Amino acid sequence: MKQWMIWSAGIAVGAVGGFLYWYNIGCVTGTCIITGSPVNSTLYGGLLGGLLVNSFGSKTSKENTESKHPDENMPIL
Repeated sequence: MKQWMIWSAGIAVGAVGGFLYWYNIGCVTGTCIITGSPVNSTLYGGLLGGLLVNSFGSKTSKENTESKHPDENMPIL
């Protein structure tokens, strides 16, 4: 449950950042794919915020699922 709250916070912060980027900088001509629309910029910011938070995830689950190679303990002939 805590992980979902952290993800949600990262997505929310990214979405606000994407909207603020569109509002302050944006695209002058309106033809830019991401920054030409406030919706696209907000969604893209939310995606990046979620990915950034996910990249700092805990490593405990990865360590638990990691298994050793079966031939690792066998002597070399």
